[in-house]
Amino acid sequence: MKKSDLRAIPSVDKLLRLPDGKRLLKEYGHDLVVNAIREMLTAVRVAANKGQPIPAQKAMLAEAQKKAAAWTAPSLIPVINATGVILHTNLGRAPLSAETIAAMGAVSRNYNNLEFNLRTGKRGKRSIHAEDLLKRLLGVESAYVVNNNAAATMLILSALARNKKVIIPHSQLVEIGGGFRVPDVMRQSGAKLTAIGTTNRIHLTDYQTALESGATLVMNAHHSNFKIIGFTTEPTQSDIADLAHRYDCPFVYDQGSGTLLDTAQFGLPHEMTILESLQAGVDLICFSGDKLLGGPQAGIIVGKANLMDTIKKHPFARAVRADKTCLSGVSATLTHYLRDEAVQKVPIWRMISRRADKIRDTAKQWAGQLGTGEVVDGFSMVGGGSLPEEQLPTVLLRITTNKPDRILQGLRELPTPVIARIEDDSIIFDPRTVLPEQNDRFLSQLQSFLKSI
Repeated sequence: MKKSDLRAIPSVDKLLRLPDGKRLLKEYGHDLVVNAIREMLTAVRVAANKGQPIPAQKAMLAEAQKKAAAWTAPSLIPVINATGVILHTNLGRAPLSAETIAAMGAVSRNYNNLEFNLRTGKRGKRSIHAEDLLKRLLGVESAYVVNNNAAATMLILSALARNKKVIIPHSQLVEIGGGFRVPDVMRQSGAKLTAIGTTNRIHLTDYQTALESGATLVMNAHHSNFKIIGFTTEPTQSDIADLAHRYDCPFVYDQGSGTLLDTAQFGLPHEMTILESLQAGVDLICFSGDKLLGGPQAGIIVGKANLMDTIKKHPFARAVRADKTCLSGVSATLTHYLRDEAVQKVPIWRMISRRADKIRDTAKQWAGQLGTGEVVDGFSMVGGGSLPEEQLPTVLLRITTNKPDRILQGLRELPTPVIARIEDDSIIFDPRTVLPEQNDRFLSQLQSFLKSI
């Protein structure tokens, strides 16, 4: 292309003076639009030098608008979870109850009494908002909420065990998602790790030997995302607590999953609840807010007041403290348990408790409306590092295809992405994890998508 032809490419100012340019300025703001136009014009010049025609000015502004829209589009968006994994870590773990969402929205939209005592008119403490609920629900002396359970573990160890020996069994030196390792947390906190027992067998005498050698804190950690089966043994929490207390040593449990309900009532293996561990004599327990508790991301610490006072005063406590939305969300979720309505109100417990015959009805309705697919028996997973490999009977919609990977990719590109799974070269959709309010959207999108392929 001749140099004179390149002069036909308009300037940024000329494009901004056009009606479409003025509209873009109003919609996206000056700096963003200018940068989008400049980037677009650079691409036009490169293409023109290679002999390609110069687009019309309207087409140029349309391309600039695409860039501006892409730059301002949120990267974190809702998706439809049709995988059957209830606590899907990659999909944000626990969806929240309507009451929890409303509570978080209310404090976000307004000023609030986060650190203001309405009775005295003076400064208050933010920790009281969820603490009173936890004390009433669990019968503990004190509680504290931080931004996640990894922070809770780090805070406990930093406050209570810096430069001190901490006992933990070899079998509990776990690594969970994202490379989070218990030994690394201990090292960063300044605690001195004293691993006891073997991978599969830990005896009470292992604890006693370590206590006699000067250990000042006993810690247990939830296995999270794996099991040890076969030739195994470990002492009960009550036996460990009795022994630790004889040596005036606190017993801390990183419970992780945060369950307050007996999972056995839903056909799952029994997961020791927070209350059961407290009754066994554990002095401090920390757990996640967004796993089996079913609330927003948080780390919750409960237990003895003397230990909690030290934790709350530690400088690290301020760095990891919960904000107003987290505290209001945790409080609203805990209220469901206090009112004995968690199974009816908390989405993950509604999913876990959902009967297979009800799921079958939904799967049949899907197949009928879509006009394709086979209704088959299958299994859902609890997931989320809470009940590793545990399954719940479910009913699935299976669509057979010779290009399952391309289908999954297309589903992910829908306006509200649908996340499914492949099983035996078929696409599998599990109704258990599709939220009721997403059902119509799921079906309408899937219907249009299947017609287009």
